Amino acid sequence: MHSNDAQMLVLTALADRSLHGYAINTAIEELTGRRLGPGSLYGALSRLEGRGLIQAADEEGEAQERHRTMRITDAGRDQLRAELQQMARISAAGLRALGITSA
Repeated sequence: MHSNDAQMLVLTALADRSLHGYAINTAIEELTGRRLGPGSLYGALSRLEGRGLIQAADEEGEAQERHRTMRITDAGRDQLRAELQQMARISAAGLRALGITSA
C-alpha cells in the first residue's frame, strides 16, 4: 500500500471520531477488509501529525504513540474533502469509460 493511501485511510477513519492506533486500524479493516502493517499505520500517523492534519485528542501524559488518541484537524478535514472529491471525479470518469452509469 502506498503511503498516501494509508494516510487517506487514516483520515477517513478519524473523520467522525477520535481513535487510538489499534482502533484506527480496526476501522480501516472494516472499510477495506485489510489491516495496515504497523510501519504503514504508524508512519502515516507520524506524517499526518507532522503536516498538522491530525493531532493528539488529549495532550495529557504524552502516552506512547500506539496508545495516543488522535483526532482529525480542520486542515485534515479540508485535505480529506479535497482528496475524496478528486477520487470521485476519477471514479466517475473511469465508470463512464467502462460504460457504467450510476442509477
